[in-house]
Parts: sequence; C-alpha cells; structure tokens
Amino acid sequence: MSETDSATGTAPARLSPGDPAPEFTLPDADGRPVSLAGYRGRRVIVYCYPAALTPGCTTQAVDFTAAAGDLAEAGLEIVGISPDEPEKLLRFREKEDLGITLVSDPDKAVLRAYGAYGPKKLYGKEVVGVIRSTFIIDAEGRIEQASYNVKATGHVAKLMRDLGID
Repeated sequence: MSETDSATGTAPARLSPGDPAPEFTLPDADGRPVSLAGYRGRRVIVYCYPAALTPGCTTQAVDFTAAAGDLAEAGLEIVGISPDEPEKLLRFREKEDLGITLVSDPDKAVLRAYGAYGPKKLYGKEVVGVIRSTFIIDAEGRIEQASYNVKATGHVAKLMRDLGID
C-alpha cells in the first residue's frame, strides 16, 4: 500500500494519544446536528465505518448497540461516522434496530481529519476509501486511544476487553 492519498498526494494524518480530537458538527440519522463539543465532560467512542447496510458495518453497529449499556455504565458514549446520507443512516438504524448515534459525513472532511479516509487494501487491491477506525476521546476532547484498520467482527469485544469492561 502506498503512503499517499491518490487524490491529494499526501498520507492521511494519523491521530495519537494526547492529540486534540478534531471537532465536528454533523447531521444524525434524523437530520439533527451532533457536535463533538456536546460530549465535553464525558468520554466518547467515535468510530468510522465505510457504509451503512453492508455486512461488516452492520456487524460492527449491532455489536456497538449490544455493548452500549455496558459502555454507558463505564461512562462512554458512542458516535459512528460514515459518508452515508442521513436518510440511509435512518434506514440502517431502523432495519437493524440500532441504539447508537450515527452521523453523516458525505464530503468526508471529518473522516479525513481523523485520518480515517485514504488508501487502503480491499480484497488485495489498493483503493481510496474509509479506513475502519475507532477513537476513544477523553472528557477534555483529547485522543485517549486511536485504532486504525480494525476488523468489523470482534472489534467491540476486543475494545471492551482493552477497557476492562466485560
């Protein structure tokens, strides 16, 4: 895999613990604005996924929904970001009975700011797209943990083990 984004010629910036989390305000599945600033004072999991209503992304969203109660008890909220329009997110939420916040980033500006959009391998071929990634953001809005190229299946269980929640 090359180190450059074929669209911009630059490698996606990767976030590290201690970095300020890129701010965002994006529409949710109901078209209401959701801002990272609205979570100040609480920890939040921001996860980036390629596309609603696809098998891997459905597995991940269903797993996050199943874990949402335990994560909330541990003081963690969940926000999923994809390039899907709010209408598709609404269909996704209703079809899969999802209980987590899903927001729309169709121009991919926030995904890029998080280093979650760029070159990646897909079935052995290099493509440019959303890099499945998960970030834990602390109560002050700083990156606590950044994980790139995560697997859809088993990721939530691993995240919970890493956080000592199980």
